[in-house]
Amino acid sequence: MEISRIGVVGAGQMGNGIAHVCALAGYDVVMTDISAEALTAAMALIERNMGRQVSRGKIAEADMKAAMARIGTTQTLTDLGASDLIIEAATERETVKQAIFEDLLPHLKPDTILTSNTSSISITRLASRTDRPEKFMGFHFMNPVPVMELVELIRGIATDEPTFLACKGVVDRLGKTAATAEDFPAFIVNRILMPMINEAVYTLYEGVGSVTSIDQAMKLGTNHPMGPLELADFIGLDTCLAIMNVLHDGLADTKYRPCPLLVKYVEAGWLGRKTQRGFYDYHGEAPVPTR
Repeated sequence: MEISRIGVVGAGQMGNGIAHVCALAGYDVVMTDISAEALTAAMALIERNMGRQVSRGKIAEADMKAAMARIGTTQTLTDLGASDLIIEAATERETVKQAIFEDLLPHLKPDTILTSNTSSISITRLASRTDRPEKFMGFHFMNPVPVMELVELIRGIATDEPTFLACKGVVDRLGKTAATAEDFPAFIVNRILMPMINEAVYTLYEGVGSVTSIDQAMKLGTNHPMGPLELADFIGLDTCLAIMNVLHDGLADTKYRPCPLLVKYVEAGWLGRKTQRGFYDYHGEAPVPTR
């Protein structure tokens, strides 16, 4: 399967990063979002991030200009119909993702590959709601996309070999490494990472340590570049909670029960960096622990 045109659904944190790396790799990219403001902000952020790469000598200025010229934007989802590969990077809610694929289906080419950047939702179930479950995969980038080297490729039960090989070829062309995962709740990275973050929240909830001491302990004691609570804020506490719920519901094991304190923060709208408040408050010059 020859892939030259990639459609990206969603201009948020993940979508703009995916558009960035695909355009730099030479693909024509069309990025869509329901918000014109989100598309404008995404293009500005991509340009800023590429500019940073130029200043660090990672890419040439000519490559940046060529890549920016390869990215188009639209608020009309169906404009992605001519794509060879579509990467859905909308919010982590299954009903939203299903609605996007349902709207896209009548406008797709027969051989268009559909993928989702979901961090936890069943690929098999998403694929079963389309007309091409054999051409459907999980294409899970890590955040921030331009920096992180890993992409999880998740096969649904119906995914065929040509689809897998085509997606693996895209990952290789992006200069990233593919880890192949089976379609079980949260796949590999989040199956391991999220229970650790959840346990860190329990450690805070039960008064074992403060936000500062928990993050310092994991950074200095286990050589993690970010503490688990700092990382949770970076990911988004709503996303962390959604993945823990997928694990808890999908595997029916009490060890995946979301910490009540994580639930409470999400209920308060304290979602981390994106709302300026989570386990840390980001309104000042330096983050300040909220507990």
